[in-house]
Amino acid sequence: MEQKKNNKAMHITLWIAKGLLAAMFIMAGFMKATQPVDALAESLVWVTSTPLGLVRFIGVSELLGGIGLLLPAILRIKPFLTIWAALGIGAIMLLAAIFHGSRGEFEAIGFNVFILAIALFIAWGRSKKAPISAK
Repeated sequence: MEQKKNNKAMHITLWIAKGLLAAMFIMAGFMKATQPVDALAESLVWVTSTPLGLVRFIGVSELLGGIGLLLPAILRIKPFLTIWAALGIGAIMLLAAIFHGSRGEFEAIGFNVFILAIALFIAWGRSKKAPISAK
């Protein structure tokens, strides 16, 4: 009984983490993929000195990562893709930390590491503690 209760709590915790992370990445990705550089530069100073193609690529990657966190699990079609999406988001955050470090923007790295930790928690939780079975 206790094990089932713990598993349910983990399942709920993972859904909350996935939902929040997906919402953040879908919004941020959509913004980077579609907004003009001038509008992006108001909140993301680094886009003015970064090639537009890279900014759009980052946006599309974030958008797809956010969708990948939710859609396979909700539809229960290939739910293991949720794990890959979480690992992909982790890779994005690792690369973002390196990028910000190379630019001397060390204040941004803490947030990157925090999001990386959440993404790795989701990947671990969905692969080991509370996997979702396919239809």
